[in-house]
Amino acid sequence: MGRLIDGHWKTSDELTENDQDRSDDGVRERISPDSQYPPESGRYHLYIARACPWAHGAVLVRNLLGLEDVISMDVVDPYRGEGGWQFTPDKPGCTPDSIHGSDYLHEVYTAADPEYTGGVTTPVLWDRETETIVNNESIEIMETLATGFADRSDEYDLYPAGKRDQIDAVVEQIYEPILQGAYTAGFADSQDSYEQAVETMFDALDYWEEILDDQRFLVGESLTIADLRLFPALVRFDPVYYIHFKCNVRRLVDYPNLWGYTRDIYQHEGISETVTLDHIKKHYYRSHTDINPTGFVPVGPNIDFTIPHGRKRTVSE
Repeated sequence: MGRLIDGHWKTSDELTENDQDRSDDGVRERISPDSQYPPESGRYHLYIARACPWAHGAVLVRNLLGLEDVISMDVVDPYRGEGGWQFTPDKPGCTPDSIHGSDYLHEVYTAADPEYTGGVTTPVLWDRETETIVNNESIEIMETLATGFADRSDEYDLYPAGKRDQIDAVVEQIYEPILQGAYTAGFADSQDSYEQAVETMFDALDYWEEILDDQRFLVGESLTIADLRLFPALVRFDPVYYIHFKCNVRRLVDYPNLWGYTRDIYQHEGISETVTLDHIKKHYYRSHTDINPTGFVPVGPNIDFTIPHGRKRTVSE
């Protein structure tokens, strides 16, 4: 995968060992009333890939809080080639770069910082007022949208002040074994490291299967950004992680509580439209040629997220 080095895009073949060792510049600002980035309607813009689970979380927060008319959004091509994420508005579900007219997402990064060094990832939160990137760290974008625009929703408080420590702990707890674990397994460089990643992942899934027997969501009975962090991985599990990344000990549908929990979240208003399995499958199976050299995209599985989930109350009641 390519990256920017001092503002110049280099493909994976062009990167030197020194380039690979250089740390990302990153952008880690927050939206808040007392900062240079106040929560104003029409000011901010999201760049996302529908295929990307990290970007998916930001879109989930945007939709649940009803921010579609507050924060605009562009969508890149699901296929990521040597030029990185690309804008291909002629393809279904993709858009142009409505702010800069860029061909590639890395041009958005250099529009903010002509000397930027680092990976070019989604999501990206852009500020029209200062003409720069506010943040490109997915969980921080989820948090800053959930806090900066919390007053836009009467139904959801996705990051309540009294539960933030607990939410943060759960987000950290699921990150390494499940969210990152699929990639650790899929891109493992030895049989041992692959098997360790898979074992760790399914230990974690087994743990949360048990937790969700007694409560509706990861942090009690209210939906939070912890759930919106896990949901994208679960949606991708059977169509991608089980097959493509060889995480095939069990399927998501083999877990009664996790499967019901996933359907529960999917059936919240505004969520189903964020799940684009066509983009998801095309990205993984066509972009990762080292794992899937043919580039063939599997036809199945046929997954029905609309089956009644039965989780209006906790499972054990």
